[in-house]
Amino acid sequence: MIAEKSTRVGALRARYLESGEGEPVLFLHGASLGSSADVWVPNLPAFAAQGFCAIAPDLPGFGLTDNPGEHTIAYRRHFVMDFMDEMGLQHASVIGHSQSGRIAVELAFLLPGRVAKVVVLGTGSLLPPLPGGGKSREEGEEGEQAEPTLEQTRKSLEANLFDRSLVTPEALATRHRMSLGKNFQAFLARAKAPREEKDAQPLWERLAELPCPLLLLYGREDRGRAAERADLAKQRYPALDLQLLDRCKHLLQWDAADRFAAIAGRFLSS
Repeated sequence: MIAEKSTRVGALRARYLESGEGEPVLFLHGASLGSSADVWVPNLPAFAAQGFCAIAPDLPGFGLTDNPGEHTIAYRRHFVMDFMDEMGLQHASVIGHSQSGRIAVELAFLLPGRVAKVVVLGTGSLLPPLPGGGKSREEGEEGEQAEPTLEQTRKSLEANLFDRSLVTPEALATRHRMSLGKNFQAFLARAKAPREEKDAQPLWERLAELPCPLLLLYGREDRGRAAERADLAKQRYPALDLQLLDRCKHLLQWDAADRFAAIAGRFLSS
């Protein structure tokens, strides 16, 4: 069972989904247009069944959480910290998809002791670049300058899935609803938001220094030559717990829902 709840985080009214009881695990959705806590609906009950309290918030400017006055990644990172405080979570594991995998890793560096473990799903910015590979598109840059039609939303979802039959009428309707109105305005604002300055050392080079256990999962058929870059990461850092899941694209938590729950559940329980 999944309960839909809300709380106030600073000046924002925030919506979140919750399932189960036990050790808390935060599920952070990505930054693509239409993303929301609903992306985790196929997954939360499986983690609850393993004895976790699975909590998935709508980040600011997504889903039913209010739009913020600032649309940077740094703002969303601080929102998660404030959300943890509001929920009384002294420690929690964090699962981040796409751009939020980066946020999860950054939180582990910023909050040693409070972030127990990190699971990253399909975060391209945490993989090393291929030699001569050129600049890859940032996570969350997908979208046009006008609100998407239902058919455009369908095509966007299908492009991120190996198994296109997972785009059910219900999933499509939710994704499309979360792509319109205030969420589309937030998407446009994010495109204009200032970028964070690049660190002298890329975050992917620091993963071995993370002060908590880390699991990285990527779809073998994901975009941006993710499989090749994942292999390169393993060559450079053999100790990384990095796994490639076959027959999976960017939404690997849908393409491989059972495998994801089993692999991540064992990691979080160990």
